[in-house]
Amino acid sequence: MRTISPAKAVATMALLASSFIVPPAFAASPAPAPAPAAAKPGAPGTADQNPLLATVNGQDIRLNDVRQAMATMPEQLRKLPDNIIVPILLNQLVDQRAIQVAAAKAGLDKQPDVQQQMQQAAQNALQNAYLSAQVAPTLTDDAVKAYYDKNYANKPGAEEIHARHILVQTEAEANDVIKQLKGGADFGQLATKLSKDPGSAKQNGGDLGWFKKGDMLPTFWDAASSMQPNTFSQTPVHTQYGWHVIQVLGKRTAPTPTLDATRDQIRQKLIQEGVQKAVSNALSQVKVVRFGPDGKPLPEQPAAH
Repeated sequence: MRTISPAKAVATMALLASSFIVPPAFAASPAPAPAPAAAKPGAPGTADQNPLLATVNGQDIRLNDVRQAMATMPEQLRKLPDNIIVPILLNQLVDQRAIQVAAAKAGLDKQPDVQQQMQQAAQNALQNAYLSAQVAPTLTDDAVKAYYDKNYANKPGAEEIHARHILVQTEAEANDVIKQLKGGADFGQLATKLSKDPGSAKQNGGDLGWFKKGDMLPTFWDAASSMQPNTFSQTPVHTQYGWHVIQVLGKRTAPTPTLDATRDQIRQKLIQEGVQKAVSNALSQVKVVRFGPDGKPLPEQPAAH
């Protein structure tokens, strides 16, 4: 049985079991630096920078293979010492090669469904390579900073609302809650007693804390944003969860987010825009013909990109 002596390897292997997967293009972690090229055989005074680590039925596994596997891992795992991570990854590569050899011996690579999956995997790899080549070079710090300056800097933050609510099943129940509130009943006590929302009902009498647009259902947000602080809704608010009576406790404008706080969000936005641009560019270079149920070509339509 293979073992890694450091106790830290136990946790590492658990993480690797869930993380040793080829990641989608443009993972948030920066790619590691390319592995140095192997030294020329026989060059005086140089060590082999891509040494042979193992063979499986004569197929070489070299240090660069391990480095490529390491590039697919989360950044925190890539920082582990080589004496821990390299043996674990090498064992995984050996296992993978052994499975591939066994699968080929069994003739699985000749099965039509397996061949189709292999072809699809190759096509996906080619597609991801194209998108990465088109988009990755644009994801620079300057691009992120320019997007931040245009969309965030010197602009007020989002509106935030502090509210609590009472959720009941019927409109009649909600109207009865409003009637009790108008009669002087305590909102928090009614929420604790009557609200069907077990989370907020147990948290300071229906308190939802501060939230922004998008955190709540549109109907709920629209109702709360139209109210003044220290008032409650005069008519029930209906959502997919039932009927709400809302009390707005306060409103504020959030501070402008910092560049560091928005960096990942901006990067994802730039990726989306870059992919859309790359797809549009690719479509502009091909002829697409779509066919109807009768097998006849459909009239050309503008691309929806």
